[in-house]
Amino acid sequence: MMIAALLLLVILALLGGLYGYKVAFYAAKQDKEKGPPKLEGTPYEPYREEVTRLYRQLRDKQCEFVTVQSHDGLTLSGRYYHIADGAPLDIGFHGYRSSCFVDFAGGCEMSFRMGHNLLLVDQRAHGKSEGHSICFGIKERLDVVSWLDYALERFGSDTDILLYGVSMGAATVLMASGLPLPESVRGIVADCPYSVPMDIILHVGKSNPLPQWLIKPFIFIGATVFGGFDLRETDALRAVKDTRVPILILHGEADGFVPPEMSAAVQEANPAMVERHTFPGAGHALSYLTDPGRYQRIVAAFISRVLPD
Repeated sequence: MMIAALLLLVILALLGGLYGYKVAFYAAKQDKEKGPPKLEGTPYEPYREEVTRLYRQLRDKQCEFVTVQSHDGLTLSGRYYHIADGAPLDIGFHGYRSSCFVDFAGGCEMSFRMGHNLLLVDQRAHGKSEGHSICFGIKERLDVVSWLDYALERFGSDTDILLYGVSMGAATVLMASGLPLPESVRGIVADCPYSVPMDIILHVGKSNPLPQWLIKPFIFIGATVFGGFDLRETDALRAVKDTRVPILILHGEADGFVPPEMSAAVQEANPAMVERHTFPGAGHALSYLTDPGRYQRIVAAFISRVLPD
């Protein structure tokens, strides 16, 4: 009887973990472009014309498709935009279930205006990159290293590199900041990052009628058993504490997806290395569209400080 009860508990735990994995972490194969985002009923709707223009401008710009191998054997895909030989290289990492065309449609204009080369990455389990598990930055931070290895081999160790991230991509590059990155990484720009993977998962899922104390174990089981990673392995708060890379954080004060308090906690973890600016009235990943002039000035000033003369 005892064995049967234990077996039933294990089965229930696995079923709950599988459900948690499917909801939070699983991504079906997505190797086709979806077209401009549907903006009806979203915070982006007031910016419909500008978002569509920027999206199509980036989508239609000539690029070179490049790939790298991840630390765990996945083929990761990216788009490289060449502006000038010897120019700094900006590498961008998009957010959860998003794409570089959506998250960097506006920001890429800054890269091109500054004369920087640009590499936009399809995060694992997104776009043309392989994989089915979205790991909330845990494994993705190691993918950052794979892309840096590629950049150093192709462009040389003297190439100045800036890492950019939006939402989950921002958390990804912040988690990578705690790794022994090459000295050529001069700075990190993180737009609306979350602080701790489990915290953002529980925050987004707060509308679930089940209590969080009951959901949390299934999320851990889903990540560990079916996703092959440990959500507790690291987070942005821990990673930035000892980083030697200057960090700029930007966050909309009306962000209903990633609470601004999360990025504030990241800055407080290492105020000497982390600079943070907020944008009144801006929703999730909407700081650039809400006030592009101020956004560009802040980023340009940061870059001028971190890049060598």
